[in-house]
Amino acid sequence: MQEVVFRVLVERPGHLEARAEVLPLSISAASLEELQHEAREALIDHFGPAHCAYRVRIRRYPQPVAALPLPASAACR
Repeated sequence: MQEVVFRVLVERPGHLEARAEVLPLSISAASLEELQHEAREALIDHFGPAHCAYRVRIRRYPQPVAALPLPASAACR
């Protein structure tokens, strides 16, 4: 069985967007459960009956540390 990994690119309350790392597939949904369903539907549309040979993985990556604001107490003195 092969695996298709969808990477979450946008994550806001009630809205998730993901793109397959290898295939030209993009999906969006309101929750992780719905995103998983949309990923499976995208594979059915792309591969047809052969979609059964693929496992879907959803990966959420943390924000880069540099993108997070520093608290006021951590400022240089």
